[in-house]
Amino acid sequence: MRIIAFVAISLCVLQFPLREGWAGEPIFPTPNRPVAQIISAEYSDEKTRDLHHEAERVMDLLSIKPGVRVADIGAGRGYYTVRLSARLGPDATIYATDLKADHINELRARLKSKGIDGVKVVLSSPNDPTLPPAAIDVALLAHVYHEIENPYEFMYRLHRSLALGARVGIVDLDRPTESHGTPPKLLRCELGALGYREAAFHILNRQTDISWSSFHRMNYHARNQSEHAATENN
Repeated sequence: MRIIAFVAISLCVLQFPLREGWAGEPIFPTPNRPVAQIISAEYSDEKTRDLHHEAERVMDLLSIKPGVRVADIGAGRGYYTVRLSARLGPDATIYATDLKADHINELRARLKSKGIDGVKVVLSSPNDPTLPPAAIDVALLAHVYHEIENPYEFMYRLHRSLALGARVGIVDLDRPTESHGTPPKLLRCELGALGYREAAFHILNRQTDISWSSFHRMNYHARNQSEHAATENN
């Protein structure tokens, strides 16, 4: 099973119809696919992931370097958080979010045991990463997208936390959402409804079949929800 990784550059404002009387608050359509249950604080064992250089490759493709402010969304036990800290150094701005209190407590304990200071650990909500406005240059969602209850609402609320030109990286398995993955076609459809177009596709590691696609912001062209649903079902 291959791992897919998408990077999006700058997020457009969601263009769904507004509720009458709710100024600026869209109707968020329900995703036309199952949402996976959260069953673990980590995707796989870290030794295997490091053997295939997962974190290093993803951080390289997201151009993560000292001075870049990063949010590890759905951080779990902190596989990426720990490696982000090592790359960005002691003055880094790193947010690590999770919506499970036990995951947050375990992450805090891990960071303390490793002597990692300065990571802002955030207990988020299912449809809101709960991050400060315009505070993030890179948002990373690794093996978590398929567990988001409503990706349209979540990504809409993430937008306010992104700085100008921010990048969003999504890493997931290429399999159905109910099997804890996100098929590329589905991800393209959902990101397309948020205003993205795919710019490139790369194979990162043929041994593990890790792949990467990049998206750039596009001008949103209105499409009705039935058209979007039809695209998902094809």
